[in-house]
Amino acid sequence: MQSEGRLAGKKALVTGSDTGIGREIALEFAREGADVALHYAHDLSGAGSAVEEIKSMGRQATALQANFNSAEEAVGLAEQSLSFLGRVDCLVNNAGITLNKPFLQTRQEQLDILLNVNFRAQFLLTQRLVKEMLGQGGGAICNLASIHGLQGAPEHTAYAATKGAIIAYTRALAVELAHKGIRVNAIAPGWVTVENYYKAIPGFNEKDAQETAREKVPVARYGTPLDVAKLAVFLCSEDAGYIVGQTLVIDGGTTSLMSLISDFRNPSAARFGVGYVPGV
Repeated sequence: MQSEGRLAGKKALVTGSDTGIGREIALEFAREGADVALHYAHDLSGAGSAVEEIKSMGRQATALQANFNSAEEAVGLAEQSLSFLGRVDCLVNNAGITLNKPFLQTRQEQLDILLNVNFRAQFLLTQRLVKEMLGQGGGAICNLASIHGLQGAPEHTAYAATKGAIIAYTRALAVELAHKGIRVNAIAPGWVTVENYYKAIPGFNEKDAQETAREKVPVARYGTPLDVAKLAVFLCSEDAGYIVGQTLVIDGGTTSLMSLISDFRNPSAARFGVGYVPGV
């Protein structure tokens, strides 16, 4: 059985691990030595195949279903995870859904489901597992936010509200629990290409995405689920033992780039400072 790795012997629950970032986080946790419970909402196939891959590494894994629009099922997922794993040392709250809709066209039921799935379920699930973590002497929690919680994008008011809530809640919960041995942090990914892009964006393809990233992202590429997974492993490991209440942005420099700068690749033709700064 595999025993090496930064998470050797740890027990982890990763929500929304049927596709994309969540699935890769679950796999990377197993590569680093953890046993993993993978959550999925509707389709077992992605989480199920990940379970088989994790078992082939010599780790324990299972796929657990829960509809996060239901508070009862969110709490029930905690119970299922504890039943399978025995304890949960690392909780990765990754599950979430996206909506882009003009503000005036966003209906109450749409707002409700985003708040329920993206935030309420995470809050209640974490609340149940924190009770267990306190009894076992500690743990680590990693919440997936988004750069939408830090910067504005048209037609994303409801989604951004949930991600901003995660960032604020992470900070507050972290200072409440740190002295009790539970570390809480968050990750705010930028552009990370996942399967949903091909479903949601007409004509989306790999070549165009690469070209756009070279033009728009300072690091000249889009992110991958593995980029985020490696950061999640770090935050849940002892290597991050002094990091508390932080939201780490992983976006290739997107939020660091001033939006007024149209072309960051070439030297600016402007010469500010002439006449009052020597040598300009």
